[in-house]
Amino acid sequence: MFRSRSWFGGGLWKPKNPHSLEHLKYLYNVLSKNQSVSETNRGLLVETLRSIAEILIWGDQNDSSVFDFFLEKNMLSFFLKIMKQKCGSYVCVQLLQTLNILFENIRNETSLYYLLSNNHVNSIIVHKFDFSDEEVMAYYISFLKTLSLKLNAHTVHFFYNEHTNDFPLYTEAIKFFNHPESMVRIAVRTLTLNVYRVEDRSMLKFIRDKTAAPYFSNLVWFIGNHVLELDICVRNDADHQSQNRLSDLVAEHLDHLHYLNDILCLDIADLNQVLTDHLLNKLLIPLYVYSLTKRRRHSQLEDTKPHVSSVVSLFLLSQVFLIITHKPLVQVLAWIILNGDMEIFSQGASDKLATYRRAQVTGTIKPGFVPPTETLEKSLETSALDITKESDASPGTDAVLGTNSCLEKKTTENQESNDNTLSEYPDDDSTDLNVNITDEEKERLALETSNPPVTVAAAAAAPPPPTAVSDSITVAPVLPQQSQTLSNKPFLEMIFNTLQCSENDYSALFALCLLYALGHNQGVNEELIDTVLLPSEKPETRHWYNVLLVEKLIKIISQACQSNSRIRLVTLELSIRLLIQLVMKNGQSFLRDGHLAAIEGAKEESVALLRNFYKSEEIFLDMFEDEYNEMKKRPLNVEWLMMDSNILLPPTGTPMTGIEFSKRLPCGEVERARRAIRVFFLVRDLSLTLRGEPETQLPLTNPQSCVQVDVVLDLNNSDLIACTVVNKEGHKIRRFLVIDVMQFILVEPDTRRLGWGVTKFVGFLQDIEVTGDKDDSRCLHITVHRPLSSSSSNRVPLLSAKFIFDDHIRCMAAKQRLTKGRIKARQKKMHMIARLLDLPSNVLPCPSPPPYNLMAQRAAEASAKRVSCCELPPAGVSHGAVRSREGSNSPRLPRPRSEEIPLEDMSTKKTGRGTNGVAGTSGSINPPVKMRHKPLHHRDAMFRPPMTPSPVPQQDSSETAAETTTPVASDSIVTAPLPSTSQPSSTPPPPTPPPQPPPVSSEETSFTQVPDGTQSEEKKLRRKKGMVETV
Repeated sequence: MFRSRSWFGGGLWKPKNPHSLEHLKYLYNVLSKNQSVSETNRGLLVETLRSIAEILIWGDQNDSSVFDFFLEKNMLSFFLKIMKQKCGSYVCVQLLQTLNILFENIRNETSLYYLLSNNHVNSIIVHKFDFSDEEVMAYYISFLKTLSLKLNAHTVHFFYNEHTNDFPLYTEAIKFFNHPESMVRIAVRTLTLNVYRVEDRSMLKFIRDKTAAPYFSNLVWFIGNHVLELDICVRNDADHQSQNRLSDLVAEHLDHLHYLNDILCLDIADLNQVLTDHLLNKLLIPLYVYSLTKRRRHSQLEDTKPHVSSVVSLFLLSQVFLIITHKPLVQVLAWIILNGDMEIFSQGASDKLATYRRAQVTGTIKPGFVPPTETLEKSLETSALDITKESDASPGTDAVLGTNSCLEKKTTENQESNDNTLSEYPDDDSTDLNVNITDEEKERLALETSNPPVTVAAAAAAPPPPTAVSDSITVAPVLPQQSQTLSNKPFLEMIFNTLQCSENDYSALFALCLLYALGHNQGVNEELIDTVLLPSEKPETRHWYNVLLVEKLIKIISQACQSNSRIRLVTLELSIRLLIQLVMKNGQSFLRDGHLAAIEGAKEESVALLRNFYKSEEIFLDMFEDEYNEMKKRPLNVEWLMMDSNILLPPTGTPMTGIEFSKRLPCGEVERARRAIRVFFLVRDLSLTLRGEPETQLPLTNPQSCVQVDVVLDLNNSDLIACTVVNKEGHKIRRFLVIDVMQFILVEPDTRRLGWGVTKFVGFLQDIEVTGDKDDSRCLHITVHRPLSSSSSNRVPLLSAKFIFDDHIRCMAAKQRLTKGRIKARQKKMHMIARLLDLPSNVLPCPSPPPYNLMAQRAAEASAKRVSCCELPPAGVSHGAVRSREGSNSPRLPRPRSEEIPLEDMSTKKTGRGTNGVAGTSGSINPPVKMRHKPLHHRDAMFRPPMTPSPVPQQDSSETAAETTTPVASDSIVTAPLPSTSQPSSTPPPPTPPPQPPPVSSEETSFTQVPDGTQSEEKKLRRKKGMVETV
């Protein structure tokens, strides 16, 4: 009752409300009484620390007096006292967790300033924790990262002391840049980027002068060792047994490159200069570029140097150009690859880099992948020394080349060249190159300018045949002089030689990726790229392209079209993309006729390859449409391709490795067919693009001609079948079934217009599966599958329901029409594929019907012949012969199948009530012809014989043999007749026919086929008696 409410009174009893100032006072008293940590009070201190963080977060949002009390009592000092005692990891973890939660959830800047005052936070940062404990390490680095997120131009002064030149938040964090735990390394990268983003001049100067060189040198050395480990994993994993480890190493290298690019994109000139120098001289040139020569005659030189395989080198350089866009770095690196020679590794290599930078070189440094002379911790301890003195002491230390502001000046200059000379240096500016360089360098430049390279204008004015401008940049054939010119550029020569796919495309894929990355990097000068990847923007060279490179790409495309080719689909697609980039500009192709003829020849080879897989199986049509959809839906993404570690391993043909189909060789007949289809699509698209022609035959199904959901259709005079749809949940919906030429449609009546319907479900007939119900003759089980897709293993159907019709007659009619429509829809698309492949017209690659359909068709054919005999009986044969057979005890054959009801094209009824036009379909499917037919209830329409009455016209023996040797589905006789079939003649047969061939057994009937109707009456009567006896 008389408890004091002041700060100095109270707090003796624990209050009921945990979120109150009184509760904080109580916790303060607990800390005051338990300043020494022991086994007895360890649990109490941990719970007290947790409660303090909870109350401070509540007070930050509700009561400012909470932080006033926290600062008044200087409660952070209790945290320091507890840490300095050997209290064990249990209390330290809770202390770091409390601080992390506290700083992460505080939103008020005033409260943040309260917590950062008195320099207690910096004392906690520099405390020597036991980092061997993983839990302590995790909470400590998380605490540092949380503090870095609070950095800005105002709060940075709480961490960086300009007078003492001390920045513990940054210096303590970067010591863990090479920690074995990946999450710790990621947190350090995030922290450094947060620090670099703060715009404080004095703080950035401290980082550049005291920490940049030792940190970047150790970071580059760590990345290089990581790359060597990656190369060892690739060399020792030819059997794909260490895919997970290789994937982790590639992901780590990508993280490094993205981190370096993030630093360079901050555009801090002094910091970028130090980082660029270390990357070029300590990693990219001595390790990445040097490893390109391991496939060449220079590989015997200095084998003791660290290097990786040429495949790994191409892979890593491709990632560099795909990710990093800093112009000074990628410009120098691209020039070395395209125009450099082995002298780049000599003593004067830095002169060319300094000439590009237009700055005085403080010391020539030979590029080399060497370790730092001291660790980062030791370098930070001796950071008071001048960096320039450290660099002069040993070449292995990390010198800063040039002045601090030279790169900043270079990036702001953009002068245009006064002539068309392709400069030897990667700089696009050709003026004032001799500023701030030594006399020796001026003499060397004078010697080099005395023998200038061949210019574009000079090459254009030269008499025919034209010579090479720069490494086969000409439309003329490659001359021996070009090979000599290319031999002086070992790195570019190695890339071109790698494009020869003698055994497989293992190395060629990475060479293509590197060329693609060079051409699409925004930081590389266009004039430098034009020396290899033409056409350029210049009018006089717009129609030029690199003949040597184009011929190598065409050879890869031609090899991919061969049978049993070991060129993967991803290599083919990337070659086609590079070829289009080389020879096309603004939609116009500059390809020569000879090279275009080679492309057309490759197209013919791809067509011939696909013909071998053109089968009568249903899966071919599904694969054909699926591969086209996949090609259009998922085009090649080179950036994603370079993230896949599986391509670093030798090409394999088994799908059990889990590698995507386009990145490996085919396995089995089905995958070979898929590959042939995709090759056909890619080469056909390339041919049409180069010729400037649009695609008119693909896709097989035109989406514009298909009926969509919620479209109103005119259903007057259309065949409608009423049904009740019962789904899996048991819900019943009344619908009307409409069968289109290509689609399965369910409609409901339109309430506004009589005779019109609204579509509620649409599916393709080719994907329908119909089965009857054994218990109910009025029911059908209909499943509409999704289109086959290789990307999804689970093919969930669009519709799977039970359809109940009014009677069994309508049920049988619906089943027949659905079955016929499915076969006919697939036949039409197979005919379109045949036209694409230039197959002869007498080939009918339709799906083989099920066995029960084939038996029913044979029985129907036999019945049709009996009916034809009844309608047109020959002389001397009475009707009693047939009736006697029907009245006998022999088993009766099934009744003949009803005449096919012609399907309607419902896309013609979307426009209005009186529309009679036919909507065009994709490809060469002929528009359906509207036929007048009788209603379903008319007996003549239901049971009209499907074959033409006798007499049968006489056929040539060759045609008869062709028809008997080629098995054709029985349903195709009605839906898609062969063009070679002779038309029925209206005139009677001649009295003296030529000699007839012997009877041939046909697959259409189970009886012996009679060639014509000219036999005697006795033979016909004898044959009919034999048929009755046989049955």
